[in-house]
Amino acid sequence: MDPQDFNANSRLRASDADRDAAAAVINNALAEGRLTAEEHADRLDGIYAAKTHADLVPLLDDLPGQSQRPAMMPSASADLARPARHGRIVSIFAGVTRKGSWHPEPVIDMLTVFGGVELDFRDAVLPGKEIILRATTVFGGVSVIVPPEMRVVDNGIAILGGRDVTGNPAEASVPDAPVLRVEGACILAGVDVKRKDRKRKGSKKDIGAFGPAGLPNGRDVLDQVRDRRREMHHEMRARRREIRRAWNSYGDE
Repeated sequence: MDPQDFNANSRLRASDADRDAAAAVINNALAEGRLTAEEHADRLDGIYAAKTHADLVPLLDDLPGQSQRPAMMPSASADLARPARHGRIVSIFAGVTRKGSWHPEPVIDMLTVFGGVELDFRDAVLPGKEIILRATTVFGGVSVIVPPEMRVVDNGIAILGGRDVTGNPAEASVPDAPVLRVEGACILAGVDVKRKDRKRKGSKKDIGAFGPAGLPNGRDVLDQVRDRRREMHHEMRARRREIRRAWNSYGDE
């Protein structure tokens, strides 16, 4: 999608697909160094608050278009080829977790700025054979856990960051294996994809957490939640300190 595809005088209401396409423009601009992280965050807020095409134009008119972006007014065949649903995960100075029996969308657009996201696909209810994860992370981290049979394809880039993606065993190489495609850019950040076996239900560890009767104790659950929040808070503070030190040392060079 070219930014010029949006009409500055149009009162046509913007759809979720329009906002996702506009977000892709500024995500690419961030990866190319055309926008700072602060400018990117401000524009992203404006895009998802836009109600009409005219609201989107000033957020994109100083950025170049790219031929591979979807057109603003797609043909009927393009609509059929495009995934039916998109999901969005935004983490700015925060943490987001998806695990257990959750329902991911076929395409997930993710942005983390000084934040962290953890996705566990082992017990997820998959929408089909393929999931596309478009992760743009700046001064943050993305941790993904996949089951043994899921094939992982990494098409992303790292700029002063790291991408640690697990290899594919034999069981993930069969023709009908589910596929996770990881795209996007990590800038002074990290993307980590690991493969783990599913947890066995009814293990002693699980029973012990809820008592011998198999029923949760309310006080114990609350204590566990509070402890986990403290751990996440300390982890995020430590990560921000490490990132600031790395950034300062890079600037001194």
